[in-house]
Amino acid sequence: MEQKTYKKKYTNADYYTDGKFNEDVAKKAFLDMFEFYGIPFTPFLEENFWVNDFGLGDFEHVGMGGVFWINNPDYRYFGHEIYLLPGQMIVEHYHVASDYAAKHESWQVRNGWVYNFGIGEPTPNAPALPESQKEFITVSNFHIMKVGDISALQELESRHFLMAGDEGAVVTEYGTFHDNAGLRFTNPDASL
Repeated sequence: MEQKTYKKKYTNADYYTDGKFNEDVAKKAFLDMFEFYGIPFTPFLEENFWVNDFGLGDFEHVGMGGVFWINNPDYRYFGHEIYLLPGQMIVEHYHVASDYAAKHESWQVRNGWVYNFGIGEPTPNAPALPESQKEFITVSNFHIMKVGDISALQELESRHFLMAGDEGAVVTEYGTFHDNAGLRFTNPDASL
C-alpha cells in the first residue's frame, strides 16, 4: 500500500496579489497542511497563529508560519511551533545578546522532516536552496531531522536555519526567551 504524503499546492502566484503578500492565502495553505497532519486548529492557535515572508516576496520558498505557545521574559523560557510548507526555509539568522542573553534553542520534528543547517564543515550532497537566498547563506553543514528527532543549536550566536523537505514540516522549538531585539538576519533585506 502506498503511503500518502503531503504535497505542495500553492506557488508565489497564489501568495502575492499585485506584489503584496496575501496572508489569508498563506494561512489557507497551512490550514490545508494542518488538516493533512491532523493538527487541531484550536481557539488559541486561531487567535495567535501568524505567517511571515520576511519581507522578501518569495513565500513559496522562504517564509514560515508559527505560534508562540509561551514567551516568558521573567523566567526566560520559550515554546514555539514552527510550520514550514514543502521546500520552504526560514531565512538564515542568529541571535545575539540584547537586554537578555543570546537565545539558545532546540528543535523537535513532529510531522514531515527538515534539513537543519548550522555551523561546521560543509555537508556533501546539499539540497537545492532557494535562488533568492543563495548569496545570503553562510552555513553549509546540515543534517536531516525526521519525526521524533531532537537537535540543538550548536553554539550561541551561530547562524542557522531550517528548511522543510518535500512533505512540509511541523517543528516544536524549545528555547530561552525570544527577544526580537536580539534577532539578526544574514540577508539585509529580511525583516519581520
